[in-house]
Amino acid sequence: MTPVSPVFVLGVELAMYVVYCLVSLATLAAAALLWGMRLRGSLPAFLGSWALTMLSTLSVGLLVGGVAKDTRQASFIASILYFPMLLFSGTTLPLEVMPKAMQTVVGAFPLTQGITMMKNAFLGIGPGSILPPICVMLALTALCTLLSLRFFRWE
Repeated sequence: MTPVSPVFVLGVELAMYVVYCLVSLATLAAAALLWGMRLRGSLPAFLGSWALTMLSTLSVGLLVGGVAKDTRQASFIASILYFPMLLFSGTTLPLEVMPKAMQTVVGAFPLTQGITMMKNAFLGIGPGSILPPICVMLALTALCTLLSLRFFRWE
């Protein structure tokens, strides 16, 4: 047994991935400057939606790490969750071309909500009803974080 709590261990793990995400954001900013991309919308709204997307998707990773017995199982579970989320969140296939039933299902993915919010913020599209995606992402973040703390074990 170690004197370090699961909250501390998972917090350090989360902080490490936040740094990776910040490097990714800096790369995006450098690319935007290099190619002259212009943000037509709100920078604070874009950064806020980016931060919420990051936290909600990382919380899913914390949950996977908390329930998996080893790194091999964690990789397997993460792949099962990650690739469908990536494929159907609007990053590779536009949501608009998917059947309505599928749009409803993938609407529960944190990445779907985040991509939609970031796209709207970047393009200057009115936020519309921003409360539902924020609530979905916050609820998923809280649920995954609490479950990851509950199931985390030292082995």
